[in-house]
Amino acid sequence: MKHNKKLIGTSLLTATTASLCCISPVLAMLAGTSGIASTFSWINPFRPYLIGLTVLVLVFEWYQRLRPRTQEELECACDEDEKTSFWQSKKFLGIVTVFAAIMLAFPYYSSVFYPQNKTNDTPTMSNNIREITVDVKGMTCLGCEAHVESEINKLDGIFNVKADFEKANTVIKFDHAKVDAGKIEEAILKTGYKIVK
Repeated sequence: MKHNKKLIGTSLLTATTASLCCISPVLAMLAGTSGIASTFSWINPFRPYLIGLTVLVLVFEWYQRLRPRTQEELECACDEDEKTSFWQSKKFLGIVTVFAAIMLAFPYYSSVFYPQNKTNDTPTMSNNIREITVDVKGMTCLGCEAHVESEINKLDGIFNVKADFEKANTVIKFDHAKVDAGKIEEAILKTGYKIVK
């Protein structure tokens, strides 16, 4: 039974670690310390292995709980084995499995924690409209994109922001009379991600 506790702990740890790079920007935003958002981006290359380990551990643990007991195991069963604690029950394993699934899927729904992009009217002076593309290093998921977009959208004069973690850049359309590229870059740096020039 001690072995089972270790396996369940391992699945919780690996599921949480697999999504840590995407959880930290949301936690940083909620805490008001967005500069630490990219702290765990180094974990992203290991994410597929952590997901695989989590799934393997949970499948093995469910197999152990659901497999039919042999005649020998039934004859040898003690009173202690019949009274399993909550921590060793199928119910607890079910809770752990649901938690692991929520954590592993976090990058796909993390953007809901950020304010929606604002949409502004087109400026009256079309010669003030600028569009720049900033190369941003450290974004690893949709949550990272939402974090960068949210921070830039706090500035006045922003019309459209589209961050793309796969291309490692952010395209910003803005009113040059209200905000300049320097302020936009400052907003990106506040998130903790790096700008590549």
